[in-house]
Amino acid sequence: MKEIIIRKNEAGQRLDKFLRKYLKEAPGSFLYKMLRKKNITLNGKKASGGEKLAEGDVIRLFLSDETIQRFSSEERIEIAPENLSSDLTPDIIYEDRNIILLNKPVGMLSQKAQKTDVSVVEYVISYLLAQGEITEESLKTFKPSVCNRLDRNTSGLIIAGKSLAGSQTASSLLKERTLQKYYLCITKGQITQRERIRGFLTKDIKHNIVKISETGDAPIETEYLPLAWREDMTLLKVHLITGKTHQIRAHLAYAGHPLLGDYKYGDRAWNDDFKRRYRIETQMLHAYQIVFPHMDVPFAEISGKSFYAKAPAVFWKLIKETSWEHGIQEALEVRH
Repeated sequence: MKEIIIRKNEAGQRLDKFLRKYLKEAPGSFLYKMLRKKNITLNGKKASGGEKLAEGDVIRLFLSDETIQRFSSEERIEIAPENLSSDLTPDIIYEDRNIILLNKPVGMLSQKAQKTDVSVVEYVISYLLAQGEITEESLKTFKPSVCNRLDRNTSGLIIAGKSLAGSQTASSLLKERTLQKYYLCITKGQITQRERIRGFLTKDIKHNIVKISETGDAPIETEYLPLAWREDMTLLKVHLITGKTHQIRAHLAYAGHPLLGDYKYGDRAWNDDFKRRYRIETQMLHAYQIVFPHMDVPFAEISGKSFYAKAPAVFWKLIKETSWEHGIQEALEVRH
């Protein structure tokens, strides 16, 4: 007999969904048969599988060890936070029992693309294992994950769910656009006025690029406020109203203001000049601020609050070491 006590990060899901994760290789017909025969029980009683699990619930599997092992999937975590390269270790901005906010460095993936990749997801899992907040056993039924994604070479705020409730709530806020997201970027050309631009985005999956047009099926909106400017470039604070792939990079390039360091959508000659002079290797784009809407328990601690992620030093090096016509003080005020 195997006894499983539901932890906070597993609560809130249906029993049958939990069982499909825990006994990943078992057919659904087998699971429902075991429930009907009371070989799987919930809190000592017969269950249908549709019950919603709460923290502290007890599931008992009256199955042989061989059967459980045959139908289980093993999780293997091959890294630990202390083994990550120091320049690829996210800073933890905020943490509670449901979510964790991190400042992702340039060069780190949000989610791994290949089996050998180390991403923010692996870092979060390893960190929570080291803290004793999750176990190898609990990873069979709930795996912490990131709720928003940033390009490898975009730095800044990532939201990760530590619990099922945290993951579901953060994902819902992002989908409903009630979570406000702001970015900092340096773009080509002088911009002196706030503006809200609209368009339509089309993905070219084969070439991993997007195109912007005046008509289409995927509308996008991007709002920006200039903080500092000079004749040839501007530091913008961008409000990402819709959240599509490469939206800021492609939309601003379409508007005639490509990001500095962006070789996919930007100006190669301009980028090469600053690469040579200031070693700018990637797009100057940083997820700087998020603002949570008003929420009730268990998210009252973050209700209505803003969180900030410090931008990479190259942003401020460029501002301090070059001549800007306006906004140096304003720019430094958002440095955090």
